[in-house]
Amino acid sequence: MNDIDGRRQVSRRTAALSLALTLALGAFAPAASAQPGWPSHTVTLIVPFSAGGSTDYVARLLAQKLSEAWHQTVLVDDRPGAGGNIGADMVAKSNPDGTTLLMASGSILTVNPYIYPKMPFDAQKDLVAITNVASGPMLVVVRDGSPFHTLKQLVDEGRAHPGSLHFGSAGIGSQVHMAGEKLVDATGIDAVHVPYRGEAPAYSDLMAGQVQFMVGNIAAASSLVGPGRLRALAVTGRERSKMMPNVPTVAESGYPGFENSGWFGLLAPAGTPKAVVDKIRNDTAQVLAQPEIRAKLATQGMVPVASTPADFARQIQSESRDWAAVVKRRKLAIGS
Repeated sequence: MNDIDGRRQVSRRTAALSLALTLALGAFAPAASAQPGWPSHTVTLIVPFSAGGSTDYVARLLAQKLSEAWHQTVLVDDRPGAGGNIGADMVAKSNPDGTTLLMASGSILTVNPYIYPKMPFDAQKDLVAITNVASGPMLVVVRDGSPFHTLKQLVDEGRAHPGSLHFGSAGIGSQVHMAGEKLVDATGIDAVHVPYRGEAPAYSDLMAGQVQFMVGNIAAASSLVGPGRLRALAVTGRERSKMMPNVPTVAESGYPGFENSGWFGLLAPAGTPKAVVDKIRNDTAQVLAQPEIRAKLATQGMVPVASTPADFARQIQSESRDWAAVVKRRKLAIGS
């Protein structure tokens, strides 16, 4: 071997060693962070229900604080319809750069795929979980002039006169709808579901006597409890709500083991960079840790959650299995 060949072999070995070392070090490198200055323009937060409901409330509370943190406008855009599918589909088909987000109630992801025969998007594949933002119990309400003063009285009427009771909801498959179906299932009554395009118009008809009861998100329903408006019969949580300590739970009202909570979470289009997803989640967690935000959620009967993307994804999968069974038992699938 001449000197030139020897030097070439050494050079090749050195280059190979350098490449191997670079790859090894890369395996231990920290995950990439979102690009400095992200977001560089307006972020749109899609709410798939009408303004005035609980999903809209949580979205606007979060949007204000994220606008301050990001020094960019976070615009809340209400797009109701099809049990939340219209708004969710808009996000699923948006550019996956993190500037179009979905504030979803749980049922959009865990119930709709089993109710609607044709979904415009795949909840498991077309959206990526960011974080569960807030959770709270539901509230069983009737109009203030109703003859029902207890949940038992309402159930007794439903059993004595099957089909005479109608309950409103924010739309087919909404968590207000499913909470009502779960209550009907647990109490053994025969009640007719009446869907609306959002929670707010459903309350209007409830107060007008067009429907007889609702199992609404406590954030919206409790604000309407009072003379001439609504009367609270029971809360669906495991324990009584601190904001309504005199209202018994459904379990206390004679139906042991009943529990149902509503939640609101952030999602982005599939393909959104992990660094952006992590930034949104971490910044949201910081917002939810603020005493001001925690206090505002508490006045609405909710608590902050701030789960990780992985934990939130597991929650969605677990609840999807549970609700699939309810939909099948109650024969709620459209066309079934």
